[in-house]
Parts: sequence; structure tokens; C-alpha cells
Amino acid sequence: MPQPQEAERQQPLWLVRSLPSQIEAPVVFCNRSPRIVKLFWINFHGEPQSYGALQPLTGKRINTFVGHPWMFRDAETDDPMLVNSKEMYLPSALERGQLSMANITLPVFSLRERCLQVVRQLVRSEDFPRLEIARCLQEELAQRPDIHADLWRISQRVEQRLLQNREAQNT
Repeated sequence: MPQPQEAERQQPLWLVRSLPSQIEAPVVFCNRSPRIVKLFWINFHGEPQSYGALQPLTGKRINTFVGHPWMFRDAETDDPMLVNSKEMYLPSALERGQLSMANITLPVFSLRERCLQVVRQLVRSEDFPRLEIARCLQEELAQRPDIHADLWRISQRVEQRLLQNREAQNT
């Protein structure tokens, strides 16, 4: 799958963004991982806004709204974390006074992904081209995890799903 060009990634990601809402959806984000986790609210323009970090095995109550997406990243590596086994948390309406629990966990990485993470930690990026490995692996090493690339990928998936739904309605 082609990656977004720099100019494309700077444009608003209109499909993945917060929508205006007056419906409160309080949540406790629980870091169930051994990593420090960065919290990001995706604003009305599709840009991630930092909401601080969570230490391992701690939680934080956030007053958010229905239709406001959240994403989570490993503070050290910027790798994506899962929330309730998904890439993104999207609050839903609850009974008044109820509180949602959102569990943040490490994803299960493939052996390839885990090896790339370890090499990135052990080798300086300027030394990647000197490694005696296939060029495609050198290129993958140079592509560090990036929340904007993940938002772009998710937006493409949402757009594809919307197009499929529209085609299905027309048949």
C-alpha cells in the first residue's frame, strides 16, 4: 500500500476527526501495559492533540464527548497501542453518570515488526544503509512509526468502507 506523500499528510484528514457534540462521555483510560503511553485526542481538523502521558499500570479520567476519537502511542518508540483491542477509541453515549473504561494494551507484533523495533533501538538511523541486509528492510527501518501515517491509513480504510456501502445500496 503506498504511503501518503508529505503534502497529503499535511492536509486535514476529514474522515477521522472529532465531530461537534454536546453529549458528554466520561472515560477512564487505563494503561495496562509496561510502557509509558501518550494520549492523543483527534481534533476537529483531524490533527492529533497531545493529552499527556500515562505511566505503566495507571489510569486517567478524561471528560470527552461522543464522536471524539482518541489514539495512543508508546512514548519511547511511537508505536501504536491498542485500546479495547482496537486502534482507536471512539466514545459512545452512556446512561447519565456512567463512566467508560478503556484499556490500553500492547498490540501483538509480528516477528518482523518486533525485529524492526529492536534494530531501531540498537542502531542509529544514519547507520541503517550500512547494515548488510536487504534494501527493502533498510527502507522499512527508516520508516519510523508515525501517528499521521496511521491516521491516513485509517482514513483510507473508512473511505473504502463508505464507498463499498454506497455501492451496495445502489445494487
